[in-house]
Amino acid sequence: MASKNKADRTNAMRLLEAAGIEFETSEYEVDENDLSGTHAAEMLGRDPDTVFKTLVLKGDKTGYFVCCIPVNKELDLKKAAKVSGNKKCEMLHVKDLLGVTGYIRGGCSPVGMKKKFPTFIDASAGNMDTFSVSAGARGKQMITDPQKLRAYLDAEFADVTA
Repeated sequence: MASKNKADRTNAMRLLEAAGIEFETSEYEVDENDLSGTHAAEMLGRDPDTVFKTLVLKGDKTGYFVCCIPVNKELDLKKAAKVSGNKKCEMLHVKDLLGVTGYIRGGCSPVGMKKKFPTFIDASAGNMDTFSVSAGARGKQMITDPQKLRAYLDAEFADVTA
Protein backbone atom coordinates (compact mmCIF):
# COMPACT_ATOMS: atom_id res chain seq x y z
CA MET A 1 0.00 0.00 0.00
CA ALA A 2 1.58 3.29 1.02
CA SER A 3 4.98 4.20 2.30
CA LYS A 4 5.80 2.64 5.64
CA ASN A 5 7.68 5.74 6.75
CA LYS A 6 5.10 8.28 7.89
CA ALA A 7 7.48 11.15 7.13
CA ASP A 8 7.50 10.11 3.45
CA ARG A 9 3.72 10.32 3.15
CA THR A 10 2.08 13.36 1.65
CA ASN A 11 -1.24 14.82 2.68
CA ALA A 12 -2.83 13.28 -0.44
CA MET A 13 -1.55 9.83 0.60
CA ARG A 14 -2.85 10.25 4.14
CA LEU A 15 -6.29 11.26 2.84
CA LEU A 16 -6.58 8.19 0.62
CA GLU A 17 -5.38 5.95 3.45
CA ALA A 18 -7.99 7.46 5.79
CA ALA A 19 -10.68 6.83 3.15
CA GLY A 20 -9.59 3.19 2.82
CA ILE A 21 -8.59 3.56 -0.83
CA GLU A 22 -5.73 1.26 -1.76
CA PHE A 23 -2.83 2.71 -3.71
CA GLU A 24 0.82 2.13 -4.41
CA THR A 25 3.39 4.86 -4.51
CA SER A 26 6.14 5.34 -7.05
CA GLU A 27 8.94 7.82 -6.81
CA TYR A 28 11.25 9.16 -9.46
CA GLU A 29 14.15 11.57 -9.76
CA VAL A 30 12.89 15.07 -10.52
CA ASP A 31 14.57 16.99 -13.31
CA GLU A 32 14.01 20.68 -12.54
CA ASN A 33 14.52 21.42 -16.24
CA ASP A 34 11.81 18.96 -17.27
CA LEU A 35 8.74 18.89 -15.03
CA SER A 36 6.63 17.34 -17.78
CA GLY A 37 4.37 14.41 -17.15
CA THR A 38 5.94 12.50 -20.01
CA HIS A 39 9.26 12.71 -18.17
CA ALA A 40 7.53 11.33 -15.06
CA ALA A 41 6.01 8.46 -17.08
CA GLU A 42 9.45 7.63 -18.57
CA MET A 43 11.12 7.68 -15.17
CA LEU A 44 8.39 5.44 -13.72
CA GLY A 45 8.49 3.05 -16.67
CA ARG A 46 4.72 3.49 -17.15
CA ASP A 47 2.64 3.96 -20.27
CA PRO A 48 2.02 7.74 -20.61
CA ASP A 49 -1.67 6.96 -21.26
CA THR A 50 -1.92 5.75 -17.64
CA VAL A 51 -0.05 8.63 -15.96
CA PHE A 52 -2.35 11.60 -15.44
CA LYS A 53 -1.54 15.26 -14.87
CA THR A 54 -3.72 17.54 -12.78
CA LEU A 55 -4.71 20.82 -14.39
CA VAL A 56 -6.55 23.64 -12.63
CA LEU A 57 -8.77 25.96 -14.62
CA LYS A 58 -11.06 28.90 -14.04
CA GLY A 59 -14.42 29.05 -15.76
CA ASP A 60 -16.33 32.23 -16.57
CA LYS A 61 -19.41 31.03 -14.65
CA THR A 62 -18.42 28.38 -12.11
CA GLY A 63 -14.96 29.49 -11.02
CA TYR A 64 -12.17 26.99 -10.38
CA PHE A 65 -12.33 23.38 -11.48
CA VAL A 66 -9.89 20.53 -12.06
CA CYS A 67 -9.19 18.26 -15.03
CA CYS A 68 -7.01 15.15 -14.85
CA ILE A 69 -5.75 13.99 -18.24
CA PRO A 70 -3.06 11.64 -19.58
CA VAL A 71 0.34 13.33 -19.62
CA ASN A 72 0.74 12.75 -23.35
CA LYS A 73 -2.54 14.49 -24.23
CA GLU A 74 -3.64 18.10 -24.44
CA LEU A 75 -6.66 19.59 -22.75
CA ASP A 76 -9.43 20.80 -25.05
CA LEU A 77 -10.55 24.07 -23.43
CA LYS A 78 -13.90 24.05 -25.25
CA LYS A 79 -14.73 20.55 -24.04
CA ALA A 80 -13.56 21.41 -20.51
CA ALA A 81 -15.72 24.55 -20.46
CA LYS A 82 -18.77 22.63 -21.66
CA VAL A 83 -18.54 19.74 -19.17
CA SER A 84 -17.94 22.19 -16.31
CA GLY A 85 -20.94 24.37 -17.12
CA ASN A 86 -18.97 27.29 -18.51
CA LYS A 87 -18.99 29.13 -21.83
CA LYS A 88 -15.23 29.54 -21.67
CA CYS A 89 -12.38 28.70 -19.34
CA GLU A 90 -8.66 29.26 -19.01
CA MET A 91 -5.78 27.54 -17.31
CA LEU A 92 -4.87 28.86 -13.88
CA HIS A 93 -1.60 30.77 -14.09
CA VAL A 94 1.25 28.86 -12.44
CA LYS A 95 1.93 31.79 -10.07
CA ASP A 96 -1.60 31.36 -8.63
CA LEU A 97 -1.45 27.56 -8.30
CA LEU A 98 -0.04 27.37 -4.76
CA GLY A 99 -2.46 29.95 -3.38
CA VAL A 100 -5.54 28.29 -4.90
CA THR A 101 -4.66 24.61 -4.44
CA GLY A 102 -1.87 24.37 -1.88
CA TYR A 103 0.27 22.58 -4.47
CA ILE A 104 3.18 23.61 -6.71
CA ARG A 105 3.68 22.94 -10.42
CA GLY A 106 4.83 19.38 -10.97
CA GLY A 107 3.32 18.23 -7.68
CA CYS A 108 -0.37 19.12 -7.98
CA SER A 109 -2.65 16.29 -6.90
CA PRO A 110 -6.42 16.12 -7.37
CA VAL A 111 -6.52 14.86 -3.77
CA GLY A 112 -6.23 17.26 -0.83
CA MET A 113 -6.48 20.68 -2.44
CA LYS A 114 -7.27 23.63 -0.14
CA LYS A 115 -10.90 23.48 -1.28
CA LYS A 116 -12.98 20.86 -3.01
CA PHE A 117 -13.28 21.83 -6.66
CA PRO A 118 -15.42 20.16 -9.32
CA THR A 119 -13.17 17.54 -10.90
CA PHE A 120 -13.27 15.90 -14.32
CA ILE A 121 -11.13 12.87 -15.09
CA ASP A 122 -10.55 12.09 -18.75
CA ALA A 123 -12.94 9.37 -19.87
CA SER A 124 -10.05 7.11 -20.93
CA ALA A 125 -9.40 6.35 -17.25
CA GLY A 126 -12.83 4.77 -16.87
CA ASN A 127 -11.63 1.63 -18.68
CA MET A 128 -8.38 1.25 -16.74
CA ASP A 129 -7.69 -1.03 -13.79
CA THR A 130 -5.14 1.41 -12.41
CA PHE A 131 -3.76 4.80 -13.25
CA SER A 132 -1.30 7.19 -11.69
CA VAL A 133 -1.81 10.72 -10.33
CA SER A 134 0.46 13.03 -8.40
CA ALA A 135 0.79 12.23 -4.72
CA GLY A 136 1.08 15.95 -3.98
CA ALA A 137 4.85 16.35 -4.25
CA ARG A 138 7.26 16.46 -7.16
CA GLY A 139 8.64 13.01 -7.85
CA LYS A 140 5.81 11.11 -6.09
CA GLN A 141 2.92 9.34 -7.78
CA MET A 142 -0.02 7.33 -6.46
CA ILE A 143 -1.19 4.36 -8.51
CA THR A 144 -4.80 3.54 -7.76
CA ASP A 145 -8.15 2.42 -9.15
CA PRO A 146 -9.63 5.29 -11.21
CA GLN A 147 -13.20 4.30 -10.31
CA LYS A 148 -12.45 4.51 -6.59
CA LEU A 149 -10.61 7.81 -6.96
CA ARG A 150 -13.49 9.22 -9.04
CA ALA A 151 -15.95 8.26 -6.31
CA TYR A 152 -13.73 9.69 -3.55
CA LEU A 153 -13.32 13.01 -5.38
CA ASP A 154 -17.01 13.06 -6.42
CA ALA A 155 -15.56 13.57 -9.90
CA GLU A 156 -16.94 12.80 -13.34
CA PHE A 157 -15.35 10.90 -16.20
CA ALA A 158 -15.55 13.18 -19.24
CA ASP A 159 -14.04 13.63 -22.67
CA VAL A 160 -11.83 16.67 -22.11
CA THR A 161 -8.81 16.00 -24.34
CA ALA A 162 -8.11 17.26 -27.85
